[in-house]
Amino acid sequence: MSPLDMSKFEKKVIIRNIRHEDIDDIVKLSKICFPNMEPWKRSHLMSHLEMFPEGQFCVELEGEIIGSCSSLIINFDEYDDQHTWDEITDEGYITNHDDEGYNLYGIEVAVHPDYRRMKIGRRLYEARKELAREKNLKSIIIGGRIPNYRKHSSELTPRQYVEEVIHHNIFDPVLTFQVMNGFTLKRINQNYLVDDEASMKYATLMEWNNVDYRPTTKRHFKTAFPVRICAIQYMMKKINSFEEFAQQCEYYADVGASYASDFVVFPEIFTTQLLSFIEEKSPSRAIRRLTDFTEDYINLFTDLAIKYNVNIIGGSHFVEEGGKIYNIAYLFRRDGTIEKQYKIHITPNERKFWGIHGGDKVEVFDTDCGKIAIQICYDIEFPELGRIATEKGANIIFTPFCTDERQGYLRVRYCAQARAVENQVYTMIAGTVGNLTHVENMDIQYAQSGIFTPSDFAFPRDGIVGECHPNIETVVVGDVDLELLRRHRKSGNVTQLRDRRKDLYEVYFDC
Repeated sequence: MSPLDMSKFEKKVIIRNIRHEDIDDIVKLSKICFPNMEPWKRSHLMSHLEMFPEGQFCVELEGEIIGSCSSLIINFDEYDDQHTWDEITDEGYITNHDDEGYNLYGIEVAVHPDYRRMKIGRRLYEARKELAREKNLKSIIIGGRIPNYRKHSSELTPRQYVEEVIHHNIFDPVLTFQVMNGFTLKRINQNYLVDDEASMKYATLMEWNNVDYRPTTKRHFKTAFPVRICAIQYMMKKINSFEEFAQQCEYYADVGASYASDFVVFPEIFTTQLLSFIEEKSPSRAIRRLTDFTEDYINLFTDLAIKYNVNIIGGSHFVEEGGKIYNIAYLFRRDGTIEKQYKIHITPNERKFWGIHGGDKVEVFDTDCGKIAIQICYDIEFPELGRIATEKGANIIFTPFCTDERQGYLRVRYCAQARAVENQVYTMIAGTVGNLTHVENMDIQYAQSGIFTPSDFAFPRDGIVGECHPNIETVVVGDVDLELLRRHRKSGNVTQLRDRRKDLYEVYFDC
C-alpha cells in the first residue's frame, strides 16, 4: 500500500497583511458580516493601506478571505473620554494615524459567518498583539460592540449588562470574546456607532496592556516641534559659467544654514539662469541643452545639503527622461539621500515654448522634520493636489514658483494660502526675481516669497509667518510648529479635515 498523500487533506490558513487586490473581497465580507450597518467603502480601505499598511490584517483559507481587521496607532490620551468611532478613525479613513503614538486602536474585526468557531478572530487578535510588541506600543484599545444588549435593554442598564457578561452570566458574541482574549474594561461609551442598533449605540472601551512595553526617552510628549524654513527669493541675472551659478547657490545654502534652518528652498526653474551663457536662440533646443547640466546640478545640491547640514528643496530643473522633458523638483536631504517630484500640471507657456511633459504622481516625503510635499508653481492652483498630499500625511507643502508678472504671482500666492486654510497645513512659496535679457521666454520675473499658516487664533493674525519685499533679491526665514499644527487639527475653532462631508464628496486618487 503506497503512503497516504497527506497534501489532499491540508487546508492552508494564512494570516497576512491586506493588499490592494483584497479590497473588493473585504468590502464584500463586511457586507456579509454586518448586514444592518454601513460596510467599508473602497476608499476607506485604500486609505488604510496608504496610512498604515502593516496594521491591516486578513485571514485567507484556500485562497478565500474569511476574516479581516483594521487598526491605527494613536496617542489615546489626546482623545475625549466619550469619543465616537467616527472621531477616533476620522470617519473610517484613519488619516489621524500617528506613527509616534503609544496605542494600537482596533476599529473592526470581521469573520465570515460560515467560518466562525474556527478561532479566526483569535488569530486576528494575536496578529494585533504581535504588532503591538514589535512596535513597542503600550497597549491595544478597542471600542467593542455589545450586540446582544438590545435583548436585555428593558431590564438592564448598559453597565449592568456588561457586568453580567464579564461574570459569564450572559453571553455576548463580541464582549465575551474580548474578555477571553485578555482585554479589560475601561469604560462604556454612548453613541459610539450611530448605525449599531443591536448595541443600542453603546460600546465598551477595552484595553490589552503590552507587558513587554519598554519606555524609551525617544518618545515623549512634545510641547513644540519647531521647523525653520528659509525661502530664497533668487535673482535671475546673467552669469558666465556653471561655477558662477554654483557659487551663488552655495552662498544661499550658507545663509540658510547660518540661521539654523531645517529647509532651504530655491525657486522653480531657476537653473534656466544657465541659459545666459548658452548660445542657443530656439527655446526648445535651449531647454534640451540645459538638461545636459542635470548631473552637475544634482551633485552640487547633494554636496551642499551634506556640507551645510540642511534639507534643500532644489527649486526645479528641466530633466530629459526617455526623450521627454520634465520639470522636476528635487529634495536633497541633509543625510545625502534624494527624492523628486514631477510637475503634474504643465502651463500653456511651458508646453508651447519648451514641450514640457507632466508627471502623474503626488509624492509625500519623509524627512527629519516630518512629512512634506512639493507642488511646483501651477500645481498649487489645483486644490485636489493639496488635499491628496494632506491625506498622505504632509504637514508642509513647499511651492517653488516662477512667474513673470503680478497676476501670475497672485494666483500662486492666493492658492497657497487657500491650501493652508482648507487642509490645515503650512505652505510656502519661493520665487525668482530679476531678468534674463539674453534668454528667450525668460525675460522678466515677479515674486514675493512667503510662508503661510492656517487661519486661527493659534497662528499669526494674517496667516503669514513671514514674507519678502517684492522683486528684490533676499530671503525670508520663519518657524512653523508641527505640534501646534497637530493640536489645531484636533481642536481648532474650525476643523476642516474632520468636518468634510465624505457622504457627499471625496477626492479619490491612485497616485
